[in-house]
Amino acid sequence: MTLYFKYMLLLFKAQMEYRASFLLLVLGQCLTPFTVFTGLYFMFERFGDMKGWSFYEVLLCFAVTHMAFSITECFARGFDMFSSLVVSGDFDRLLVRPRGTIIQVLGSKFEFSRVGRLLLGAGVLIWAIMNLDIAWSPLKITALVLMEASGVIIFASIFILCASFSFWTVQGLEIANILTDGGREMTQYPLSIYHRRIQQFFTFIIPFGCANYLPLQYILGREENPIYAFLPLAGLLFLVPCLLIWQIGVRRYRSTGS
Repeated sequence: MTLYFKYMLLLFKAQMEYRASFLLLVLGQCLTPFTVFTGLYFMFERFGDMKGWSFYEVLLCFAVTHMAFSITECFARGFDMFSSLVVSGDFDRLLVRPRGTIIQVLGSKFEFSRVGRLLLGAGVLIWAIMNLDIAWSPLKITALVLMEASGVIIFASIFILCASFSFWTVQGLEIANILTDGGREMTQYPLSIYHRRIQQFFTFIIPFGCANYLPLQYILGREENPIYAFLPLAGLLFLVPCLLIWQIGVRRYRSTGS
């Protein structure tokens, strides 16, 4: 982890050399999800609720998802851009260094401008909590923290999985955006509004439902079973096969000779 933080510090200093550009990027990243938020607001202003979910309940789900995605984009961007390392042959250099490939790829790219999205998500989260009548307890606070952490792990796992495809396809696959950007757009709303098959896919295959929808039920008092508070731990289970596929891809990789 010491190496990871050194990577982070070096890239942060590099990005801060152009502070005006950095601040404009932060502002732009903040405005992008803000347009989605305003669309959500006007939709509830017109229709009142969404299949039994109030505006602030959906807003809580929205905030958790966008914060998790922003953190992942900021600190796991190296895997999202990994195909460029394969195409250029730079992945060869990572293999001859005395450090694991995962930590090196993680440290190859940071997008600190994503803090704009994170700040907006945090503001929306605070606003939603202030307007919801929730009887907070240590377990519910733990559930909220686990929701955020699990969302980060699941998004990072998807980045790793999609990066692994580059060992077979060389170029990154745009279809992977269905799971990254598509997953973010779908899980910013409660899964109960979707078809049953979609709910099952995003609960048992890609456990977004375990990261936000199911524990959200417990936080809002819709479910009393405390096991719902610990369902976000399913994100760790999803990470394991993604790391295994990555290791298979690394063993399959053939050097470009660069």
